[in-house]
Formats: sequence, structure tokens, C-alpha cells
Amino acid sequence: MIEAPTTFSNAVQAAPRQEDPLREQAIQLEAFMFAELLRVSDTGISSPDGGGDSQFDSFLRQTQAEAVARSGQTGLAESIYQALIRQEQR
Repeated sequence: MIEAPTTFSNAVQAAPRQEDPLREQAIQLEAFMFAELLRVSDTGISSPDGGGDSQFDSFLRQTQAEAVARSGQTGLAESIYQALIRQEQR
């Protein structure tokens, strides 16, 4: 059987989903913040047509931000999650 090559989008979709809604909210918050940083700093991968913003650039930034947040590499979502857990236990 031939397996599909692993691509960036396949890797993002294959990432294990967390069942904890609080953790999911922390991940979404990190993704939102990262997407805003990409927008304001005008960085990230630009759309294939080049030049200024296209109507799809916001979708691209959001997808990039969600991939970073779900990867756990920054640790921001985990820090937010742990802070929310501590707050909830009070």
C-alpha cells in the first residue's frame, strides 16, 4: 500500500486532539495571539500571488498560527493552561 507523503498540512491534521476544553481554549488563544503578531509584523509566508495582501492571507496566517500553537513548541498554550488550572483550583 502506498502512503501519502507527509506534508505540513497533513502533519497539522494528524496532531492529536486534546479532549480537555480548557487546554483547547489555551491553544486557541495562543493561535489567535500568534496570528495577530504575524499580521501586525507583516511576516509569515505570503500568498503565492505575491505583492500586497490577498483575500486569503488571513486564512494562511491563521493556519500557520494554529500549526505553531498545536505543535507545543513555544510552550505558551501550556503556560496559559497551567495558569487557568491554578486559577480554577482557587
